[in-house]
Amino acid sequence: MKVTVVGAGAVGASCAEYIAIKDFASEVILLDIKENFAEGKAMDLMQTASLNGFDTKISGCTNDYSRTSNSDIAVITSGIPRKPGMTREELIGINAGIVKTVSEQIIKFSPNVILIIVSNPMDTMTYLAHKSTGLPKNRIIGMGGALDSARFKYRLAEAVGCPMSDIDGMVIGGHSDTGMLPLTRLATRNSVRVSEFLSNERLDKVLEDTKVGGATLTGMLGTSAWYAPGAAVSSLVHSIACNQKKMFTCSTLLSGEYGLNDLCIGVPVILGKNGIESIVEIELNESELTKLRVSADGVVKTNLLLNNI
Repeated sequence: MKVTVVGAGAVGASCAEYIAIKDFASEVILLDIKENFAEGKAMDLMQTASLNGFDTKISGCTNDYSRTSNSDIAVITSGIPRKPGMTREELIGINAGIVKTVSEQIIKFSPNVILIIVSNPMDTMTYLAHKSTGLPKNRIIGMGGALDSARFKYRLAEAVGCPMSDIDGMVIGGHSDTGMLPLTRLATRNSVRVSEFLSNERLDKVLEDTKVGGATLTGMLGTSAWYAPGAAVSSLVHSIACNQKKMFTCSTLLSGEYGLNDLCIGVPVILGKNGIESIVEIELNESELTKLRVSADGVVKTNLLLNNI
């Protein structure tokens, strides 16, 4: 099993580290445009192998996509964050160009690859990958919902005062502060709904804290988070590589599911050796459906900015 991670920044390197530590891949290629940057990160990570007990080989390269040839899975983390004074259109224009070019280069050398998109705005970049590559919909996956769901479970465990392993829950919808929909109604502690342990007011606080989870960390760190995003990606890669058939929330192209068409948005999916094995349609109440449609409208509005590129 060969995995390529494009972008050797904090998220990409974290992703490569977690994949290696889980020791299911034979090889991880870390690629970056900055000279010797990926090579240095790969060397540093390989020097932890004897300490962390893994045999995965991590190699770095500078913009040489031939080194990624015959990758089974490729993770695209490359792109830039929004800078002061930069319009949303400018950000999307730059990142769309990066994601499109990277996707084309990856597929050139690995035509059977499964793509995992991390670059932001994630739902729109996942949609762009579908439109620009022509890959089957099961082989293009947006990571965001897996990360949002992990943050939701952290907030739930914190509120309930229980171990994280007791908690199950998911976030659907767009990967944004306003778009995500934490499903508090369905969240459980060892099969008991968390509403048995928390008041409506406390659950509402959990919901709001989850929605601003990324922004909260950016405010504290001065940059985007990287540990949890890297771990989220590695979990998706693991499920695909080992055909685990685990269920995650991922951004996927919808064709009528949840009453939505021609957009990528976070919904529960089963991940196995073919990528997205199936989309799981859970029963939502009217309020949840309305919020999902509002979230979808926001994603579509952002997608329209691709027309200006």
